[in-house]
Order: sequence, then structure tokens, then C-alpha cells
Amino acid sequence: MDVIFARGEASAADVTAALPDPPSYSAVRAMLRILEEKGALKHREDGPRYVYLPTESRAKASRTALQRVVKTFFDGSLASAVAALVDPRDGTLPREELEKIEDIIRKAKKR
Repeated sequence: MDVIFARGEASAADVTAALPDPPSYSAVRAMLRILEEKGALKHREDGPRYVYLPTESRAKASRTALQRVVKTFFDGSLASAVAALVDPRDGTLPREELEKIEDIIRKAKKR
């Protein structure tokens, strides 16, 4: 998905070529087919090859994926998910990240 989002569209050969340690071409084609079956991709024909395009924006796809992760691994708890991202050695967040999170929380409280 990263390759397709970065390029806007890509064939299986394009995806394979862009990966640093790619699986086989057949495995890439199979993954693209599965992603299309799940609704994440659509394709158009370009001669004998399929060119794949995302069905939603990267932001929307990211949000959906993150919601799935929170539900699956953190029993739906945003607080538990955020806690897992805090540095486990000393329990700190970089100041810039903490300020962004505080701003998001302030805005959410106003709504």
C-alpha cells in the first residue's frame, strides 16, 4: 500500500521493484488481489497488465487501520494504545509530541 500511495498507482512489477527485500512477483500479485477483494484497491487494465489504485485516501486508510489495531490489541482503549507508545524505559514522550497530544485533547474537550 505504501508504494501505491506514494506513486498514486502501480502495477505488481512496480510494487515488486520498489520494495527493498521483495517477496516473489507471484506473492505481490496475490497480495494486490487480496487487497482489491477487501476493497482497499481497485484496478484498471493497461494492455496486458493491471494497474492498481487506492480506493480511499492515505489519511482515511491510516485512520481505519489504526482503529482496527486499537480494537484488536488494546480492547478498544485509546488510553492503552497511547500508553504503549510512551517510552517504556522512562515513561516519557518527546516534548513536541506531548504538546501535539495535549493540543488534540484540548480541542476534543471543547467539542
